[in-house]
Parts: sequence; C-alpha cells; structure tokens
Amino acid sequence: MTATITVRRALARSGLVPIDAQVLLGHVLGRNRAWLAAHADEPLSPADAAAFAALAKRRRDGEPVAYLTGTREFWGLTLVVSPAVLIPRPETETLVELALARLPEDRATRVLDLGTGSGAIALAIAHSRPQARVLAIDASPDALAVARENALRLGLGNVEFLQSDWYGALPASGPGPWATGGPFDLIAANPPYVVAGDPHLDDGDLRFEPVGALSPGGDGLDALRTIVAGAPGRLVPGGTLVVEHGYDQSEAVRELFAAAGFVRTVAARDIAGTPRVVAGEAPG
Repeated sequence: MTATITVRRALARSGLVPIDAQVLLGHVLGRNRAWLAAHADEPLSPADAAAFAALAKRRRDGEPVAYLTGTREFWGLTLVVSPAVLIPRPETETLVELALARLPEDRATRVLDLGTGSGAIALAIAHSRPQARVLAIDASPDALAVARENALRLGLGNVEFLQSDWYGALPASGPGPWATGGPFDLIAANPPYVVAGDPHLDDGDLRFEPVGALSPGGDGLDALRTIVAGAPGRLVPGGTLVVEHGYDQSEAVRELFAAAGFVRTVAARDIAGTPRVVAGEAPG
C-alpha cells in the first residue's frame, strides 16, 4: 500500500531548503506558507504530489524558483517573470529608494527606466508616484512583453514602453505622445554589469538568466559608460541619474559620473551592506 503523502511528508522528501519547498508546494496548491504550516497533515492528491515532485526536481537541478512559479515579489508588487528577464532582486530596491527620494509626490514628473526587463523599477516608481509619467525601455521585445503584462496586471496606466537599445530609439528632443526625447526628471537603470568570465555566471540561478542582461562583456562597464555619458542631455537641469552596479564598481562608476559633469554624487549600499547604487544630479 502506498503511504499517504501529506503536506509535511512532501516538504520533507523534496530535497530542498524549506523556503523553496514551501514556495513551490504553495504554488501547486494555490496556498500560502501560513496555510501549509496550519495544514501539515493535509493529504495531497496524486496529481498535486506529482506536480510538486516534478517542480522539486527541476529546482534541485538548479532552475530558479521564480521561473518555476512564474512570479516574483518586488517592492510589494507581484511581478510575472520568465527566462526572458532577470529575476528582480531585493538589492535593486535600494535603487528604487534613492529614486523615490528624489521624485516629489505632489507634482508631475517624467522618468526614464533603461533596460526595464520585467518592469520592476519602472512599475515600482509608477506605483509609488502616481503623478509620474514613466517611460520604460528595453532592447528585447520578449522582455517588453513581460513588462507590459505586469503593468496591465497591476493596473498602472502611467507607464509606457519602447523598444530601444539604451537611448538609440529616443528622438534627440521634441514632442510626441510622451515627448520621449526628454527632458526627464530622473533616469534609472539596472544595466548588465558583470565582468566577462566571472565564475558567478556559471553558478546558481544566474545559469538560467539571460546572459545579455547580466554581462555586457569586457570589464562590465560598457553599458554604464553609455548610460552615464548620454544622461546629461536627457535630464532637466538638476535632474537625477541613478544606476545599479557591481559589488566592486562603485569607485569606477562615480568616476564616470564625475567625467559626465554630475554633481552631488552619492553612493549607497544594498541590504547586505554591499556598495550597489550611485546617484548624481545633472549640472545646472
């Protein structure tokens, strides 16, 4: 006779760390972790047990939990994610914090998010600043499809999307539905910045994420060079550029800001205490 597979037994047999096992089983059952804890002796149907076992194996083989469930929490928002986009991470919330500190709540502002991916940064800003008009850009049509789906699911009408390789598709200036050439009050970017050949690219979740969104090759700074150099001409006088960077790139990024004429530049650490974000004001 086959033993009944309960919630407790399924979690114990999964071979996963508890948090991963709970998230995946909760996904299969459509329940949260509190429910799992309160119903540890609840029997699983054969179909649910099989579905969970299949997901657990894929996780043991290295696939990210976010791709297995198709969602990730960021800034209190539930975002759809897929292998077409990077998985939003808590350290990027540091960038959102700095951005929001520089965006007033009581007036209309214009924001540009470069390399939007899932839309995490753009949608967090649009949600927290309803008067802001956010333009989110990505070179990948597949990424933009994910970001648009997230905006629709969240009911955020103050964000638009444009396919562009950084500033490439933006007109130099002038009107349009969103006057997409600028100027913007704030430009935000979490670009690829991992150095080519970094062994971390072959570890953990990174193995399954889009390489082009992780590393630009070389010393990892090429995308940041393009973003920083092009920002002053896209910002209002005194407007803000805020970017995420690698754990050992803070000094190099601050030098890029200085070379582009940014003033009152600040560096910030993420929740782990790692240098992660640089922000500065455009001259004027």
